[in-house]
Amino acid sequence: MTRCFLPEWEHQEGILMALPDEHTDWDYILDEARDQYHRIIKTFTAEGCRVLLLCRDRKGAMQLLSDCDSSLISFIEAEYNDTWTRDYGPLAVKKDERLYSLDFGFNGWGLKFAADKDNLVNLFLADSRILSEGSYRNNRDFVLEGGSVETDGSGTLLTTSRCLCSPNRNGQKSKEALNDILGERLGVNHILWLDYGALEGDDTDSHIDTLARLAPCDTILFTGCRDVDDPQFEDLLKMRAQLTLFRTAEGDPFNLVELPLPSPVLSPEGERLPATYANFLVTDSVVFMPTYAQPENDLLAMQMVKVAYPAHKVVGIECLTLLRQHGSLHCATMQLYPGQTDIQTV
Repeated sequence: MTRCFLPEWEHQEGILMALPDEHTDWDYILDEARDQYHRIIKTFTAEGCRVLLLCRDRKGAMQLLSDCDSSLISFIEAEYNDTWTRDYGPLAVKKDERLYSLDFGFNGWGLKFAADKDNLVNLFLADSRILSEGSYRNNRDFVLEGGSVETDGSGTLLTTSRCLCSPNRNGQKSKEALNDILGERLGVNHILWLDYGALEGDDTDSHIDTLARLAPCDTILFTGCRDVDDPQFEDLLKMRAQLTLFRTAEGDPFNLVELPLPSPVLSPEGERLPATYANFLVTDSVVFMPTYAQPENDLLAMQMVKVAYPAHKVVGIECLTLLRQHGSLHCATMQLYPGQTDIQTV
């Protein structure tokens, strides 16, 4: 029996999101946050993407999104702590031609934030038959966030040691022990550990989706830094050097595509926020790119993504508000695949 952890560019059925409300950490800028999600969802539906939207008030959510294509939005009343579905949504694994939704433990990025409700979302989706009957698999004995792992769908996994080996997730397990667990749960057999790379303002302990992303044709897009005076320069330079040493399962070097580092984006309090172009969302036909009101950097980043995804349409979405809670576009979304969810029940 073979397992396959599905890559993001496989054909998808929907995108799981959660709407900000007064019960989330967005409450202090709630109108701005809800406008941000409105713009994201409107862009998704304009490109024909279905959205499965967690919300506490279905009527209010429908009113907020009244100018979006309602036929492409499924409103799901649920409880959750916050809106980063990438890290508590289900991971899709195919086994013997059947798709399974793996529910890993989520503990608020290493016990940094409350996550009791987030950690129950997948179980709720299964009990509500939103996840296809029989597809749910309980893996909650192991803490794993979706933003911490990247796959090519052919057995290769890209991740970071700072995140997965951190003491507050799985007891500071060794890479060797984690290799065995990831291999068993996800069906991967070629695991690449990135030991360098960190962004100021990042709460995730260096999630891979802020730093480097696998793409088709043995390609890795990565966050570069050309400013020697930037505090992140040295660590990102070491990350780049390590990426040049990585090899595919066949022993070949990867094609490396460098993404620019956005100019510093600061909070109202003067704190640098973790802006990165690596936090894009891939569907089977579109790459949705976060942009940061930096025309030259935004355009260059979109052009570099197009190098890795020449057949995809690249669509930018300004995501400055998402940065206020230290995330970006990929963090706020989780793709769902055909066979993983029963869209007719939503």
